[in-house]
Amino acid sequence: MQELHFPKFPFRFKNSENKISIFDCIRKKFVILQPEEWVRQHCIQYLILEMNYPISLINVEKELKVNGLKKRYDIVVFNSDGSIHIIVECKAPQIPIGQSTFDQIAQYNLALKATYLMVTNGLNHYYCQMDFKDERYHFLKELPEYSK
Repeated sequence: MQELHFPKFPFRFKNSENKISIFDCIRKKFVILQPEEWVRQHCIQYLILEMNYPISLINVEKELKVNGLKKRYDIVVFNSDGSIHIIVECKAPQIPIGQSTFDQIAQYNLALKATYLMVTNGLNHYYCQMDFKDERYHFLKELPEYSK
């Protein structure tokens, strides 16, 4: 797999029927290693090991309804009160991040109401803080570290 712009993380791999899988510590199972999954697993490790978010507050690949349509978010980080702190949208490294990616995560956030958004393809990372009053987002240099 392609090297990404994340620190090096210790991953567990498994090869079964000529398909490589990577262990997802959130879902507690091996998942087929696709380019987007490679980015998602790096992002999960980044949130846990670099930003100190507890595994118990992270959720991966769950369904949500946006304007009556079924969608699936990549990663959500909750606050301890159950509200949503961060939504992360992961793309494969070869997918350029453009306005449509920001529109996608903004649509998800209409339903989820997260304070922070992260968009990454593993090579480029973008972080935003929501301003619900003015209905816009402000770009940040990085996400805030976890604080109790």
